Amino acid sequence: MNYCNIKKFDIANGEGIRTTLFVSGCRNRCKNCFQPETWSFDYGEPFTEETEREIFETFEIPSVRGLTLLGGEPMEPENQRALLPFLKRFKERFPTRDLWLFTGNLYEELAGERGEHPKCIEVTAEILSLVDILVDGRFVEEEKRLGLRFRGSANQRIIDMNKTRAAGEIVIWDGCRLDKTYGENRK
Repeated sequence: MNYCNIKKFDIANGEGIRTTLFVSGCRNRCKNCFQPETWSFDYGEPFTEETEREIFETFEIPSVRGLTLLGGEPMEPENQRALLPFLKRFKERFPTRDLWLFTGNLYEELAGERGEHPKCIEVTAEILSLVDILVDGRFVEEEKRLGLRFRGSANQRIIDMNKTRAAGEIVIWDGCRLDKTYGENRK
C-alpha cells in the first residue's frame, strides 16, 4: 500500500487534534475530488514499518485524540489488507484513542455479506469492528454544502460505529447536530 501524506495535528478530518493518514488508490473517482492525484495506487510512498512508527510517535503526545484514515480510498481491497494489521496494532497500543475512517462506500455495502459488494472482502468486517466513526458516501458535487462538519456533501453520513453496533442499526454521530446551514441555495 502507498500513502500520499501524513498530517500531524490535523483538526479538519475528525473531532479534536488528530493524526491523519491519506492512503493512495481509489476507483470511485468522484467529480471534483479534492485529491484526484490519490486515485493512483502507485502515488506517494510505500507504507512501511518506519511510517507506522512515525504515526505511532504522534500518540505519545496526550493532546492527539485519534487517528483518521482517508485518501484515496481506505476501503479498496488492496488497502484493506494492508491496513488491518496496522489498525489492530493501533487499537492494541492506544486503546483510548479513536479511529475515524472516511470512505466513498456506504456502510450498508461494506457491512453486507462478503461478495455482496466488490470492496467487501474477508477483512472488511474486522476493519469495521475497529472503527469508532465512519464517514460514508461518495462526495457528490451537487450535494456540496458549506457548514457540514467533517464532510463535503449532504449525502455523506457520519456514523457512530460504537452506538451502531450496540443498537443494531445505523446511529448518526451526535456531532452532526452542530452542522451549520447557510440558506437553501447557497453552497
